[in-house]
Amino acid sequence: MSDPNKGRILLSVTGFNPRRWHELLSVRREVVLEPAGEADPSIEYAVVWKQKPNVLSRLPNLKAVFSIGAGVDHLFADPGLPEVPIVRVVADNLTQYMTEYVCWRVLDHHRQGRLYRDQQKRKVWHEPPQPPAGAVSVGIMGLGNLGRAAAKVLLALGYTVKGWSRTGTRMDGVETFGGAGELDAFLAGTDILVVLLPLTPETTGIIDFELLSRLRRDNAIGGAVLINAGRGRLQKDADIARALDEGMLREASLDVFETEPLPLESPLWVHEKVFVTPHAAATSDPAHLAGPMLDQMDAFDRGEPLRNLVDREAGY
Repeated sequence: MSDPNKGRILLSVTGFNPRRWHELLSVRREVVLEPAGEADPSIEYAVVWKQKPNVLSRLPNLKAVFSIGAGVDHLFADPGLPEVPIVRVVADNLTQYMTEYVCWRVLDHHRQGRLYRDQQKRKVWHEPPQPPAGAVSVGIMGLGNLGRAAAKVLLALGYTVKGWSRTGTRMDGVETFGGAGELDAFLAGTDILVVLLPLTPETTGIIDFELLSRLRRDNAIGGAVLINAGRGRLQKDADIARALDEGMLREASLDVFETEPLPLESPLWVHEKVFVTPHAAATSDPAHLAGPMLDQMDAFDRGEPLRNLVDREAGY
């Protein structure tokens, strides 16, 4: 039962039904879907995903904003975003989902899943040469919580793992690279590129034909592979299709796209070298996320600091 003595929560989401979020957040606080009038002083927190533009500017007593998804670029696109703390999602189950997706796709590309599926259709009994995991280099762009978790499991599976980030984040067992000056060296030693970057003005469109052409193609798996489970606008869809057609890429697994849902006319739907999933790599589960959000709100009301804050200057 919600506590009438606590500030209310604005739940503003688009793209899905907010019912379950509303139900779980309402256990401890009153939740509304719209502010009351042009200014609603009763709302102290906002839980959002692609919220209505300028809705947050109508909350004069807003203390903090919580993003439902791992990405926060939708918040910075809001012209009415107030100067309050922004909390990004960090949850064990979300990290687990992403790690599962990344390892699934790395293993499928490494262990020649596409070839075996084609052989099954044609009833072909043939075992091709199979390189060991240690002969395959997986390069992860983005070494935040999600990237580091995936890297740990890939290391345990025996892969050679490299990591690239804006700041050159270090990690035991991973050869790390940082900034634009070390990007070429990172790409030149990468067979399977995993993209888990945040979307910022600097990273928008970074996965283009020119970048993909710098991946290592003379390798144990017969060509370079792209896996993007980060944000759709990190990539240029047409450049990926071109890289596949011209042999710069052997295969690609894409969970995110420039436009979502992926338009029916996109050639990526039917490209024989592409594996498509509908932005499903790591779904935000309210059953795991609502409780920690409420805990943070209660702690902040007691004067304790918020955790997992977004760096406004960096954009993530």
